[in-house]
Amino acid sequence: MTEHRTRVDWAGQVRRLLEEDYPDARKVVLVMDNLNTHSTASLYEGFEPAAARHLAQRLEIHYTPKHGSCLNIAEIELSVLSGQCLDRRIDRIERLWAECSTWDQHRNQQQKGVDWRFTTADARIKLKRLYPQIQL
Repeated sequence: MTEHRTRVDWAGQVRRLLEEDYPDARKVVLVMDNLNTHSTASLYEGFEPAAARHLAQRLEIHYTPKHGSCLNIAEIELSVLSGQCLDRRIDRIERLWAECSTWDQHRNQQQKGVDWRFTTADARIKLKRLYPQIQL
């Protein structure tokens, strides 16, 4: 969490992810939403071109479909975070970081998974406008 959601903030998070969390990984796969700040262009806004290119080359980015946010595991986790941790006013960013860190550690220890009940057959009905129509 940061105080803002700018391109430079996102670039800083990616840099931390690549240099501190996964310094030995040749490629890091990011699955994320389509927020306008979530692109390699943000790296070039936040860093010198050579550093930005080095970071961008280590990324493999996959964007979640705009119409499928209900299927996005990250969206599900954010909803749980909102309900279990952010359901009240938190007056200072430091306290927000501490509360979310505690929640995150507890959630990871629980090893919660996603019990998918949305089948391919369900998708073909609910999202039929997205499937091509084939005339025989």
